[in-house]
Parts: sequence; structure tokens; C-alpha cells
Amino acid sequence: MSTTATPVLLAAQSEGILTLTLNRPAVLNSLTSDLLDALSEALREAGKDPAVRCVVITGAGRGFCAGQDLAVAASEGTIDIRRHLREHYMPAITAMRELEKPVIAAVNGVAAGAGLSLALAADLRVAAESATFVQAFVRIGLVPDAGGTYFLPRLVGAARAAELMMLGDSIDSSTALRYGVVNRVFPDGELPSATRELAARLAAGPRSVGLIKRVLNESFNSDLLSQMAALRLVNVNLSITTLDAELARAMEPRTSIPAARLRAIKLLSEAGVPVRVMVAPIIPGLNDSEIPSILEAA
Repeated sequence: MSTTATPVLLAAQSEGILTLTLNRPAVLNSLTSDLLDALSEALREAGKDPAVRCVVITGAGRGFCAGQDLAVAASEGTIDIRRHLREHYMPAITAMRELEKPVIAAVNGVAAGAGLSLALAADLRVAAESATFVQAFVRIGLVPDAGGTYFLPRLVGAARAAELMMLGDSIDSSTALRYGVVNRVFPDGELPSATRELAARLAAGPRSVGLIKRVLNESFNSDLLSQMAALRLVNVNLSITTLDAELARAMEPRTSIPAARLRAIKLLSEAGVPVRVMVAPIIPGLNDSEIPSILEAA
């Protein structure tokens, strides 16, 4: 009798929201190479799919993720930890951060070790009241990996991160909220619907949501002047894209450019963006002699 293996990752997409569920509930969704690889692939595909506007990552059963499955690792014999991190953990974590769409970790139970690192890599974290969080690495003589030493101090500060990592104490959801590990906490039974509501708001948001994620990523390794310059470029490019789309809908006939659009064109031109760049793609046969009249109308 043939059997079909149970998928380690479940994917469900609806109304712009892709929900990825870690599906090893018998072992609190502890991580294996197969699960990490499946997560990486799903996130990469989400980046290519314009229908996906927001991603939710959660766990099946009573846990979010208990970290690396040590039993599976032991059964495979001696493993090259550096290679394992490089080939399986790093792609999953970087895929979450490089995806220019919001990612929510819905922590429905324990988040331990690399499972907590996985949650920290999300843009927003929401938790059930019963959820617990623990940097368990020190308990087995290891240093936190999977990006934990990068994300945690940026969320809670260096002193609090040192306390959590060096002592390895478990904290409950209210403490996690107070420390800044999570954004919101909900009663256990309300977590799925509350997460869905938050994801729906993000999915309905503008393209700038993904660009906000990009510039926040860049801010971790940027100085103020560089960050301000990068933001100016992002906003100008975004404004051009928005103008192209909106003007295309409004430019019949060409003389009917709405006043608000004209003001936007003028402001961008004062910021150094050529009027021709903004208008020529959607006004066929634009002559340079018409540009002064466009600015005058603004």
C-alpha cells in the first residue's frame, strides 16, 4: 500500500495573503533541512507572484517552532554545522528579509532557539497569550545562530539581548511585548483572526509598504546622510511610477491633467526630475515646447 508523505510546509493563499504553516506539529515544528528549504522556496516564489501582497508564517498545532530538530541531526551522524547554516538557514532567513513584501510571524506557542530567530526575522510578530520565547542555545553550549544575534539587539537593545541570550531564560508573551520582541499579543483563540486582519491591512496597502521594508533593511548599515539620500531616490522613483499609472488613466484627452497631478509634476520637477521623464511616456508625441505650458498650468 502506497502512502503519501505529509508536507513539512503548508501553503494557502487568499485575498493577497500567503499563509505558510510549519507542519511538524508532533515535534513542535522543529526545523529540518527539508523544512527550511521548502520555506526558502516558498518565499522566493512569493516574491515573483504579484498576487501575493503579504506573507504570514505560523506553526501547526501547539507550537510555533522549537528550533533545530536535534533528533534528526543526531540520526544523520556528524554534520558540518557551518555548511548546514550556510546551505539551509541562511537562505531561509535572507529570503524573508529580501522579500519586498511584509512578513508576519504569528507565534502560536513556543518559539525556541532557531525558531525564535525565524520569528525575529519577520517584519512584525504577533503572539498568542500562551506563547513563550527562549534563546535556548546557551543551554546546550552553543551561540545563537540563524540571525538571532543580529535581530534581537536591534529589537530590544544590547543589554536585554545579552540577558536573554546568556541566561537562556524563557519569557512569556506579556514580557515579550514589554521588551519589544513582539508587536501585539492576543488571546489564543483570537490569534488567527487578528493575524488575518493585520495581514489584510498590509495586503491592501500601497507599493510603498515593500519599499519601506527595503529602506529599513538598509538603515541597519547606513548613516543618516546616506539614508536620507536613499529615501529621496526611492520616493522620487515611486512618485514617477505612481504618476505614470495615474496619469495614464487620466490623460484622455491630454489637456485634462487633473490639478493634483499637475502640482505633483511641478514639485517633482523642482526636485530635479525632468518633466519629460514623468509625462512623455503617457503623452504620445510630446514636444518640448509643450513643457512650459504644463508647468504653467500647475
